[in-house]
Amino acid sequence: MSPELEELAESVFAEAGSSGAGFDAGLWKTLESTGLARLTLPADAGGSAGTFSDAAVVLAAAGAHAARVPLAETDLLAGWLLHTAGIAVPAGPLTAVAAGLKIERGDGGWRVSGTLHRVPWARAAAGIVVLTPEHVVAVRPDMGTVTDGVNVAEEPRDAVAVSGTIADGEVAPVPAGAAAELRLRAALGRAQLLAGAVRGALAAAVGYAGERVQFGRPIGRFQAVQQQLALAAAEVAAAAAAAEAAAGVATADGVLAASTRLAIAAAKARTGEAAGVVARIAHQVHGAIGFTREHDLRLVTTRLWAWRDEDGSDAEWNAEVGATVLAAGPDGLWPLVTGTP
Repeated sequence: MSPELEELAESVFAEAGSSGAGFDAGLWKTLESTGLARLTLPADAGGSAGTFSDAAVVLAAAGAHAARVPLAETDLLAGWLLHTAGIAVPAGPLTAVAAGLKIERGDGGWRVSGTLHRVPWARAAAGIVVLTPEHVVAVRPDMGTVTDGVNVAEEPRDAVAVSGTIADGEVAPVPAGAAAELRLRAALGRAQLLAGAVRGALAAAVGYAGERVQFGRPIGRFQAVQQQLALAAAEVAAAAAAAEAAAGVATADGVLAASTRLAIAAAKARTGEAAGVVARIAHQVHGAIGFTREHDLRLVTTRLWAWRDEDGSDAEWNAEVGATVLAAGPDGLWPLVTGTP
């Protein structure tokens, strides 16, 4: 992990603030100018040619500060999918979804129609990349009618009714393994955001415990509060370790390797489990004030509650861990876990 990258990411997201609603255009402009918006994409796709470990640093900072931008969607998902399919990557924020669309060859291009559900940040996107069973389709904003929707953190999760014609250069056959890799990339990105958000929630709880005075002393001096904060800190450390390990394995072995599938499944499950524990403790420490809409704690805790179920729940990814281990068999388990031959 580059200390310079970590310092840059923390400063960019901390300065942006997170108390508003909807897409943060100013923050996105900064991310574009610093090269963080397309960190892992190659230079010929407008990216910075970074690694998954680099992306983990940036996404964790985004999660800690509740950044209102489609960073994982643009870099890890939509940009990657377009570049892999041989479609030009447009400027601006992007999003991606796996869904069915009706695609027919017609005069002057391809006729595309259908409805996409719960598309992250669709209303702010310069392009929506759709992975169908047979095609990768770049949907322009003017081709869709967006019905606003949100998750529990009030992040856009929109419905998009698509209808229009796209040129040959905006549709391509699905690359081999794209569906499986998109799913894993989405879970990896979400795990990094969760790891950052639990860190942000813990920081808020520790800060408040040092400021709130009860019975003549800060509540952080009471043993019961200290025990709960220590438990939350352990969860934060476990989440960070799992998320960073998954990014490292993905960088070293590639996303579709068995070792990476196991690491990503474990990371998404572990960060999701940590999300529930840390959100609960943070609200307990803050008391009633932490549940108010005016308090910034909700910005990270509502994201924890939303993100732990997005891109696969804890149960789904724990089942994936079990399935991967069973598939490896008794002789393959130790090499799979340790990464040794």
